[in-house]
Amino acid sequence: MPESFIELLPELWVAIGQTFTMLGIGLSAAVFIGGPLGVLLFLLSPGQSLAHKPSYLVLSWIVNTVRSFPFIILMVALVPFTRLVAGTSIGPLAAAVPLSVAAIPYLARLVEQTLREVPRGVIEAAHAMGASEWQIVWRVLVLEARSGLILALTVLAVSFLSYSAIAGVVGGGGIGDLAIRYGYYRFETDIMLVTVALLIVIVQIIQFGGNAIAHRLDKR
Repeated sequence: MPESFIELLPELWVAIGQTFTMLGIGLSAAVFIGGPLGVLLFLLSPGQSLAHKPSYLVLSWIVNTVRSFPFIILMVALVPFTRLVAGTSIGPLAAAVPLSVAAIPYLARLVEQTLREVPRGVIEAAHAMGASEWQIVWRVLVLEARSGLILALTVLAVSFLSYSAIAGVVGGGGIGDLAIRYGYYRFETDIMLVTVALLIVIVQIIQFGGNAIAHRLDKR
């Protein structure tokens, strides 16, 4: 193992912690805000129990607008908001703000699409038995689509791991920042290869774990 890499180990551990901090905050925001938003989009869409076309079009437009921003541009555009929320525009906590803003509509759309796969007959049967909208959401939609929802969250986690690397390059810290500072600016190819290999391992773990959980929850 190269001496330079051994000397870099303490900083590598810090970078890994920063990456998981950014990813954890972003995914939490997506689950607690983007998840309900996706359910609301589904319920407001044409043909559903709470169908309301104007509201659906407005929410859908907002989701599509935020998703259309390249992440690096979104980070710059949200600098004033980031300073307001995090008190700074640099560091992993600051980078987690635009990550969260990007993750919320991303997961919302994935949740909406996943819920559309729930058989309509199951929903209609629940309505016929007098179930409330809240009961239908939790005991029918989420229960029937739980495997797909786990896969959607897995896709989000893998995608936003790369986003966290981008955030690191512009002052967010993390593995991406480490790769650029050492692997690119200092031409230490071994460091670049190690960080890339580390990202690949993390992606494989996330994907394998998500697939395993989804398979276990799949009722089919």
